[in-house]
Amino acid sequence: MPRNNKNNKGGGDDEAGSPAWMTTFGDMMTLLLVFFVLLYSFSSMDVEKFRGFISALQSQLGVLDGGQTITPNPNIDAGTLGQDYAQAPQNIQQIMRELDNYIESNGLGDRVNVENKRKGLVISLTGEILYELGRADIREQGREVLAMISDILKDIPNDIMIEGHTDDLPIRTDEFPSNWELSTARAVNVIQFLIEERDFDPARLSAAGYSEYRPVADNDNPEGRAENRRIEVVVLNSQYTVNNGAEAAEDNNQSEAPQNAAVEENLSNIINNNNQTENTEGGGNIDG
Repeated sequence: MPRNNKNNKGGGDDEAGSPAWMTTFGDMMTLLLVFFVLLYSFSSMDVEKFRGFISALQSQLGVLDGGQTITPNPNIDAGTLGQDYAQAPQNIQQIMRELDNYIESNGLGDRVNVENKRKGLVISLTGEILYELGRADIREQGREVLAMISDILKDIPNDIMIEGHTDDLPIRTDEFPSNWELSTARAVNVIQFLIEERDFDPARLSAAGYSEYRPVADNDNPEGRAENRRIEVVVLNSQYTVNNGAEAAEDNNQSEAPQNAAVEENLSNIINNNNQTENTEGGGNIDG
């Protein structure tokens, strides 16, 4: 008995219950169990539904002061998330179905392709359906295809970019000194067609020429080069919209105008010198 009393006075464990450290240990094990169950639930969740949830949450929260966003979004950094934030068209699947039906009914499956990519809905048209070899004027068949596409895309709110691409065969003519000029001219002519003949809002449109530097197939054979000679009509997703941060861009352009003028002057001199040199060399190969 004296020994028991001594142990109790020394702060020993009560023989009627568990040791005190067991309570902390049990809490820790419970938290670990909950943690791993949570990890398992994340690993088996629907990714698309989770992304939709995150997107909806961001739209409701808007731009917050400080901290980091749940997922990277250039519109939040630019301060363009709000009334001017152009959501992707809700009827994108309907647009794809209409385009696929037209392509199938007209036997254009080998020359027109529709694909939904990260930057938006991409409608790819091979060069032969739109242009003659080495030319940028739109053929009559190409006008009919573009007219059909424009009827579907005209009423959606998203911006549209026209991208011109060529194969790696060099071209050197007075009109097109290189594939850069040819790819850009083809894209610009599509823009002009949409504005002048299909009454598109010019503010929604932009053009880009990528020459031979973004191929989708090998340039080692005629079939691959034919795939690379193409025009892409891109219905841009909201984060790639042409008019995002337009006011900020205008301010930046005004502040950088003197520097840009100097750069343009230097580029103009270089191009003129190259043209003079090439004109003395004569003609060259023509891209298809």
